[in-house]
Amino acid sequence: MTPSELAERLRSPNPPHLLDVREAEEHAFCALPGSVLVALSELQERAGDIVAWKDDEIVVYCHHGVRSAHAIGFLRGLGFAKLTNLGGGIDRWSVEVDPAVPRY
Repeated sequence: MTPSELAERLRSPNPPHLLDVREAEEHAFCALPGSVLVALSELQERAGDIVAWKDDEIVVYCHHGVRSAHAIGFLRGLGFAKLTNLGGGIDRWSVEVDPAVPRY
């Protein structure tokens, strides 16, 4: 999903959940509003934190899209089905949608 597509989906009546799989320091520096942080390094231990989302649409993001792709593979193995990767991650979001989100 592109950042522009996500921005449109977030304005819909039923927006997707946002799962940030970056590290805590990255999330503290900048994050998409309403996102939940479960770092990829903790996902195996903390997958239960998002189990209530199992049947819902989830957009997973990281800095550029690599860690989120790994997270999606792991979550699919747990039965999560409606997962989408934010292409280009939060970095592309800041370039294409919201330049107020700092880049790093």
